Amino acid sequence: MAELCDAARSVLILVDFQEALLPAIHEGEAALERAIVLARAASELGVPVMGTEQNPDGLGPNHPRIRQLCDRTITKTHFAATSQPDFLTCLDPQRDELIVAGCEAHVCVLQTVLGLLAHGYRVRLVADGIGSRRASDREVAIARASAAGATVVTSEMVIFEWLRHSDHAAFRSLLKLVK
Repeated sequence: MAELCDAARSVLILVDFQEALLPAIHEGEAALERAIVLARAASELGVPVMGTEQNPDGLGPNHPRIRQLCDRTITKTHFAATSQPDFLTCLDPQRDELIVAGCEAHVCVLQTVLGLLAHGYRVRLVADGIGSRRASDREVAIARASAAGATVVTSEMVIFEWLRHSDHAAFRSLLKLVK
């Protein structure tokens, strides 16, 4: 996909940034921080932010900083959020570009990305906003998602593509956010 990310068409999906899981994730704190930056930028630009929690009764809730930034959080037991009955119905049909970050990259993130692609969405996988317990699993997940048709991006790519230009009203505040 050669098109830039478009704030008017985007939804940010934050997959399973669960507080109990994060310490086991390789560079999990860095992925969490990038997701928080993206979610704050999304909120400022009017991009909806959806979170998911995998079996929160067993794994606990999302990190509190993620939870507070989500417009909605879906509880799921399926690894692919798209297999959870209420997930797809929560997506605005006018927003066909889904920006995905989360944990674990090779399980819930990848299966969600593949499901979204199968449903015809334009999917952007945020490479610096995903993590797995092992770095090798993360790297293979990125490669597989890309081969399946997802566009691999970074959090700053998304933010600056959402902005489009330095005359944007939110440019200065978002510039401070990324620095």
